[in-house]
Parts: sequence; C-alpha cells; structure tokens
Amino acid sequence: MTWLRDVLVDLAAESPRVDLAERTIATRDRRRRTAISLLAAAMVVVTALGGTLAVRLMPQAPTPATLGKDDLPARGVGPLSHAYKTFCKPVSGKAPSHCQDGGWRVVTRSGRTYHVPEALPSLSQRDSPLAISRDGRKIAYYSAKEGTFQVRDLASGAKTTAPMKLPAKKWLYSITRLMVSDDGRFLAFSKVPEFKDPALLFDMRDRVVRELPARWVPIGLSPDGATITLAEYSPNSQLRTISNLWPPTSPGNSTAVILPQHYDFSPLAPDGKTVAAVEDLSTAEKPCQMGDLVLLDPLTGKKRKTAPIRGLSPDVSQIYLRTWRSADEVTALTTSVHCRPSSEVPDDEPAQIDPPYRTFTAYAVNVRTGEARKLTTYRARDIFGIAMPGPPGAI
Repeated sequence: MTWLRDVLVDLAAESPRVDLAERTIATRDRRRRTAISLLAAAMVVVTALGGTLAVRLMPQAPTPATLGKDDLPARGVGPLSHAYKTFCKPVSGKAPSHCQDGGWRVVTRSGRTYHVPEALPSLSQRDSPLAISRDGRKIAYYSAKEGTFQVRDLASGAKTTAPMKLPAKKWLYSITRLMVSDDGRFLAFSKVPEFKDPALLFDMRDRVVRELPARWVPIGLSPDGATITLAEYSPNSQLRTISNLWPPTSPGNSTAVILPQHYDFSPLAPDGKTVAAVEDLSTAEKPCQMGDLVLLDPLTGKKRKTAPIRGLSPDVSQIYLRTWRSADEVTALTTSVHCRPSSEVPDDEPAQIDPPYRTFTAYAVNVRTGEARKLTTYRARDIFGIAMPGPPGAI
C-alpha cells in the first residue's frame, strides 16, 4: 500500500476540503502507482475521499434469522460480535437483504442482526464511524440527531452525548477512526488525512474534551483514560504514547518511535504494553508482500518476538490485525486479491466506485507461535467498514 500512503501524505499536506476525488486520482497517477490490487479497499480511499466512502461489509451466507430488518431495540440487546456497513448498488453481485446504503448493522454473539438508524450513514463526502467496547456491551457512533458522537449501553439503553458539537460536513471526511473505552467513559476520534482538524478525546462523564495529535489512529487507552497509545502508518510506521492526559490543558508526556519499516498494527494488547504487527514488505513492482508477525514494545519500538504466520489459506494477500481474543491470540482479517506490479497497470484504467463484495476470512493467530486457526468468513467491499470489539488497528 505504498502509493496509498503517499497519496494520503500529499492530501494531508496540500489538499483543500473540496474536489478530493479529482486531486487524489491525479496524485495517484503522478506517483509510481503501487497497484496493490487490494483495490477493494484502496480504491475506496482514492476515489471516494471526495465522494462516497461507504464501507461495505456483511456476513457471508447468513441464515434468514440473522438477516433481520429490525432496528436496534431501545434496550435489552446482548453483547456484540461485530458491526458492519452495507452498500446497495455493487457493480456486480447482490446487495444484502433490506439494504440501507452506508448504514451500520450490529450483530450480537447469538447471531441477531439489527440496523442502527440513529447512526449517521456514510454517504457522499462523509465517513461515519462506529466503535464497540471490548466486552461488546456498548457502542459509540455519530448521532444524526445530536450532531455529535454518542455512547450507548446496549443492555440498559442509556446514552451519553459528547460535550462538543461536530458538524458532519467539517469532521466526517477522510478515513475516520473511533475508539471507546471499556466502561464507555472515554471516546477517541481521529481521521486520515486530518487537514487542520485535531483528533479528540472525550471524557463523557466529566463533559470535557482534549485535543490529540492529528493523523494518528488511537489503538489503546488505559482504564483511567490517562494514557493513550496511537499509531501512524504513513509516511512512516510510528507508535506514540501520551500520558498525563488530564486535565485537558495539560501538555501530557509524549513518547514516539519511528520504526525502520512499514507495519500494519494491531490494537494495544490486554497487558497494555504490547502491540502486534505484520511486516508490510510491499513495493511498486512486488505488491502484497507480507512478512512475519512481530510483537513490539510501543514505547521503544523494540521487537520482543518474531514468528512466521502459519495456517492461513495459501492465497491470502492482505492481513489486518484487529481484536485481541486473549493474551496470546489476536484476530486477523484476511483477504485474497489479484496483485499486479505498477508497470502492468494501465495509466487510464478506470477505478470502480462501487466494486463487488469480496471475501474476508477471520483467523485467530497465536502471537507466540504464529499458528492461525480459522474463525469465520464475511463478504465485504473493503476492510474499513467492519467494527470489532475493542480499539481499532492501523491500517
């Protein structure tokens, strides 16, 4: 994803808030065009930053019981396994039943599926994120009614609204990321490219807001909300830890490390001291090249463990690390796409605005041994529209 990193850097540094699609495509064509044909994910970034960034994911071949058209009940909902977005007009193939374009659906561990009508859909020029607490019992989303973020307890139905209005046209563009703390008290929001807007950390209980460094993805937060771990993947892979976050006027204590190569990071591990990552060895002429799984110290960047990943389907071309299932296992979402060297991609090849759904397969990967075991399979347009319990990963 080298060209994608380059495009995002250029956009963040130079671009205005308008005509993003045209500028992004032009930047891509000027670049060496690393055509990592992850294009299901990458092209949505390139073509839709100024258009439609409605990320699309649905479970593969769900039973009729899980294809429910019901809205999320006011209370009494059990813990979630994941959430996903739908899109209704793929260039080929079928859309999900009862599709609501750009809308969020949540799926309980028991298999019940609900639409979340209060969450603003991701349509033209906006990307509306959703986050799930680590235990699956709370969600956070951008409330269309309130004009800002809310945290909702699924069992009780209690809602807490962020203490700051965030107009969607100003804040919900680029690739947005959202992270909610285990107890629902803290909520972190960021996006890439960031332009002039800061990332934000909300204390939903005390009704205060703290600015965070823009462009960084929040991947971990201490239980007291005083220390946050952030990741950056362009132009260099970096990890950053900021402590003493409160009061919001405090400068905090920041430690950052630039890593010697590109990584795709997991969320912060349950121990609060470890980040897993997959080495990204891709180049313009050799795209979709993945290296080993590594365990990193987020404060120093030092490798604690390296292990080759074993047990994945042989055609896997991309790996994205997500929820930690235990201290020893992390979830890996994988996909298989045709990867072409940049020299084989015509300069005038059109991009697909609404590509068909693709297959994403989830594995549990043992971070000590690298052994992977298959969990489940999804159908998706790209990686950005699935939300899993706990902090997001980067990318």
